[in-house]
Amino acid sequence: MQTLGIKSPSSDSDARSGQDPGRDLIPLLSGAAVAVAGVGAVLALADVDSALRAPFTLFFLLAAPAAAIGAALRGLDPFARTVVSVAGAIAVDLLVAQGMLAVHRWSVPGGIAAVAAISSLVLLLVTVGRLRGRAARRRTS
Repeated sequence: MQTLGIKSPSSDSDARSGQDPGRDLIPLLSGAAVAVAGVGAVLALADVDSALRAPFTLFFLLAAPAAAIGAALRGLDPFARTVVSVAGAIAVDLLVAQGMLAVHRWSVPGGIAAVAAISSLVLLLVTVGRLRGRAARRRTS
């Protein structure tokens, strides 16, 4: 007995190429996460009254430093990298809050800006380090 089914052209071509269709979903989810985090930062900085402000801002406060720290930990396996980057993100958030409270300069927009600046600086340093590593490998090859 033969089972008949309808195959979509994309699944047929994916099966022939040996590529996992779920791998196309990762860049899409990454882009959505960046958009949600960006909207959260903008909503908090603009002091917009919205039901989405708190969850999106919290997502930004966790995702921005976690992404920067995760980029620096390229050598770890994925689970360890996730755990360490989330723990590092929480540490960055707590250190920013504690530092701002210690100097009596606490404000929500200031905290968002400080976390964004630290995350951007870490990501920039990782990118520059990788580019220097590539340039050094090219010179020695």
